[in-house]
Amino acid sequence: MAATVFFALAEETRTVVWNLVAYLIVRWELAEGSALRSVLILGAALLCIAVPYLLGSVNPAVIISKRIYKRDVRACGSGNAGATNMLRTFGKGAAAATLFCDLAKAALAFWFGFFLLGINGAAIAGFFAVFGHIFPIFAKFRGGKGVACLAAVALCTSPLTFAVVFGIWLIIALGTRYVSLASVMSALLYPLILRAFTGSGAGLSVAMAILSAVFVAFRHKENLQRLYHGKEPKLQLRKNKTGEKPESPEKDSKGADD
Repeated sequence: MAATVFFALAEETRTVVWNLVAYLIVRWELAEGSALRSVLILGAALLCIAVPYLLGSVNPAVIISKRIYKRDVRACGSGNAGATNMLRTFGKGAAAATLFCDLAKAALAFWFGFFLLGINGAAIAGFFAVFGHIFPIFAKFRGGKGVACLAAVALCTSPLTFAVVFGIWLIIALGTRYVSLASVMSALLYPLILRAFTGSGAGLSVAMAILSAVFVAFRHKENLQRLYHGKEPKLQLRKNKTGEKPESPEKDSKGADD
């Protein structure tokens, strides 16, 4: 009998789901519209905002570059605190570590929200993880561009949607070697593809995906301007013939990043 209270029937999808708030509502027998029930839901929603935002504000690129390489990645290359700038400035190992940490913190935020409020909580938490990465409170609101975090949220929300969006990103990135173009196009297409695969039952997830895509595109405004004028550098994964890295570790205002 006790085990059954861990499950709640979602009215929108008519499928069995579980989350902490649903459990407490059943366990405490909180009636619809009761003050305690409203406070419980509101408190959980606020946690889905605050905790993911703080998680998103922890920027691995800044930490890794300062602790290991003794330089701030934001003063190098394009000035962006993201995996692509880490790749250009410090190499593949630094970029891989940054990418993994960015994916992990966004996924952790997503599942934290899911644990509290189900898919709606996950949608809210996922957006604020992306928002925190872009505007981190721990780094004077100067963060990355949110692409990796949004990718992790997409994967957790709908693996099929992620696979399609990643395929689009890969085709554009390899075809043009413009990471920024691939990132913006994929981010803008993500809400449309998510809506197509999940239907009307994931309305809040789609809404949060739209907001995330808008902020990701906004953070790429300088890249888009350089693309328009034909000045956006292309991604180089190999060293040149002299063995030097394609980007100088010193900050270059013409650099690009995702």
